[in-house]
Amino acid sequence: MAVHAHPDDESSKGAATMARYAAEGHEVLVVTLTGGERGDILNPAMDIPGVRERLPEVRREEMAAAAAVLGVQQTWLGFVDSGLPEGDPLPPLPEDCFALVPLEVSTEALVRVVREFRPHVMTTYDEKGGYPHPDHIRCHEVSVAAYEAAADPEQFPDAGPAWEVSKLYYSHGFIRQRMQLFHDELLARGEESPFAEWLEQWSKDRDEIMGRVTTQVECADFFDARDDALRAHRTQIDPNGRFFAVPTELQRKLWPTEEYELARTRVRTSLPENDLFAGIEGAS
Repeated sequence: MAVHAHPDDESSKGAATMARYAAEGHEVLVVTLTGGERGDILNPAMDIPGVRERLPEVRREEMAAAAAVLGVQQTWLGFVDSGLPEGDPLPPLPEDCFALVPLEVSTEALVRVVREFRPHVMTTYDEKGGYPHPDHIRCHEVSVAAYEAAADPEQFPDAGPAWEVSKLYYSHGFIRQRMQLFHDELLARGEESPFAEWLEQWSKDRDEIMGRVTTQVECADFFDARDDALRAHRTQIDPNGRFFAVPTELQRKLWPTEEYELARTRVRTSLPENDLFAGIEGAS
């Protein structure tokens, strides 16, 4: 089970891993916490009449298309996108938004899904949300709370029989070493790198991420599915943007994995791992 804040997050964070496990016969469920209602249209080609006015519906259509590409199931938790506040000082969040929903309310909603789907593994974001969007940070908080609560029959007894998720992972996609490797290779080929500005501005906190990684999943054969799923989110992903700047064959050669941090486990495993199901009897 992969828990994400908005539609399109699942396709930019661990998508090739999900596609691999789905192809291997595992049941994979994406839980999308909000509808992305307050998102912008980031692909200029889609900023046209008839799209912005029905953006929530369009994003649901995009999510269904991406899930089909990845071969996964998907469900909505039903909360409302908080939007990304901008300004100094930051404006208050909208009253109806996910980030302001009491934690016990959103946790119970996710616990219901966990107890119904009964996953062995959950993935989500770390305590910083991957980046400081209020919905991403809340997604982390809700996922960790639901991992613990789902196993406790005394918590949310009306949400179904208790279920212990064996392992909880944080996905780590934006890793400096990976970006530096692609940057250097593109320059060595005499090509322009889209990563120069990112690398110059990279924060110290992000420099430390690779040191947190415990698990690298080989999934290079599913990079095309990942990219097609991203393109399915047509309002959010510019097909000419930086997500697609590095040729897929070069990515397969230089960095054929996706990275995770084992945050909680109820089974014994040896680190480093190359499989999210390592240590779970009968799950691999």
